[in-house]
Amino acid sequence: MNLAILIPALNEEKTIGRVIDSIPKNLSAKIIIVDDGSTDDTAKIAKSKGAIVVKHGKNKGLGKAFQSGLDKALDIKAEILVTIDADGQFDTKEIPKLIKPITNGIADLATGSRFLSKKTPKNMPWIKKWGNHQLARIISWATGQKFHDVSCGFRAYSAEAMLNLNVFGKFTYTQETILDLAYKGLNIVEVPVTVEYFKDRNSRIASNIPAYAYKSAKIIFKSIKNYRPLKFFGWSGIIIFLLGLGLDIFVLNHFLKLGTFSPYKIFGFMGAFLNSVGIMIFFIGILADLIDKTRITQEKILYYEKLRRYEDK
Repeated sequence: MNLAILIPALNEEKTIGRVIDSIPKNLSAKIIIVDDGSTDDTAKIAKSKGAIVVKHGKNKGLGKAFQSGLDKALDIKAEILVTIDADGQFDTKEIPKLIKPITNGIADLATGSRFLSKKTPKNMPWIKKWGNHQLARIISWATGQKFHDVSCGFRAYSAEAMLNLNVFGKFTYTQETILDLAYKGLNIVEVPVTVEYFKDRNSRIASNIPAYAYKSAKIIFKSIKNYRPLKFFGWSGIIIFLLGLGLDIFVLNHFLKLGTFSPYKIFGFMGAFLNSVGIMIFFIGILADLIDKTRITQEKILYYEKLRRYEDK
């Protein structure tokens, strides 16, 4: 089994060596460090530990770091890719448990879940837990599969998952990868994992909760729009049309009672406008769904091109 472990890192000189050393030696894993524009000795320490270092000249974001690591994992013919954070909050001894569903052929993505036990991890801020639960509800609705944790960076990907993945978000990748693989029909399972939140450690990704929620939501809804355009535009159009219909009914009811549209004539115009916009958006959804067929074909071509390069010895 050719196992690769990807660790995105930004200024993690204090912990990166310890995390690399903690990875069980019997796994014989290749360690890939993506140094995302660090200004400290992160890359130097990682190289001294024998890791493969992919260096970004400037900070590009966790999503781009994941993409660079994914490309490198395919280049070295990894059969399984594990991603883990560089801060040491996850237990590397749980890697065998995480990859088990993949080696058993049960899953293409085994994603760590911090909430399957329904116990809040120690020192985890309640607002962060609440935000994670809301994101999990949205992803569960979008995919039709129940997820408890969609933001955990401790995961394992099969070769099939790596070849299928096409992610574009710069900020993060965790929710987008689930959406991408779920929409492509690959099997995803959650595996309970433990995490230790350090009191003096602030997450670079989720330190600003409103900004994190906004950026994550933008990635999620962009993915839904791209992969389920008829669902996205169709429901949007229907909701807008129904709002307009409500105004239409109100004005019509007023006219039938009093024989005049005044003083609610403006509501009638607003209702007609919303009806038109709703119908237009619905038909945009139909057109986007047709265009989506082209995207699916292009992704299949990209998959086979990746597969050709992956199998080329």
